[in-house]
Amino acid sequence: MTIPVSAILLDCIAAAAFLIYLPFLVVGYARARVGYDQAAPRAMFDKLPAYAQRASWAHQNSFETFIVFAPAALMAYITGQNSTIAAGAAIAFVVARLFYSVFYILNIPVARSLMFGIGTLSSGTLIILSLISANSPPILP
Repeated sequence: MTIPVSAILLDCIAAAAFLIYLPFLVVGYARARVGYDQAAPRAMFDKLPAYAQRASWAHQNSFETFIVFAPAALMAYITGQNSTIAAGAAIAFVVARLFYSVFYILNIPVARSLMFGIGTLSSGTLIILSLISANSPPILP
C-alpha cells in the first residue's frame, strides 16, 4: 500500500503540531517534582532543573519552526507536489524535530543544531519545489 504524497504532507503537519507539545511533557514532569505554583507558573522557570529549562526552550523553538513548516507543506499540497523529494522533505522535518527536542533536553548541542538545520532545509525544499511548480508554464497538449 502506497500512501499518497498529499496525505504524507498533511500527516506531517499534524505530527509536527503534536511534536510542539512533546517537550512540554518534560517541563510538566519537572514542575510537578519541584512543586507547581498555580498562581505563577512562569515565575517558577528558574526553579526548574536544567533539563526542564532546555525542554521549555525546545517547546518554544518548535512553535517557531512550525510557523515555517506548516505553510511550506501546505504550499506543496496546494501545488500538487507528488515527488519522493517532497514526501522525504516532510518526513525528514518531522523526524528532525523529534530528535531536535531529544538532543536539546539531553544537552547535545551539535546534534541539536544538525537537526535544526535538517528541519530548516526540509521546509526550504518544500517551498522551493512549490515555487518552481507554481511558476512553471503549463504544458499544452
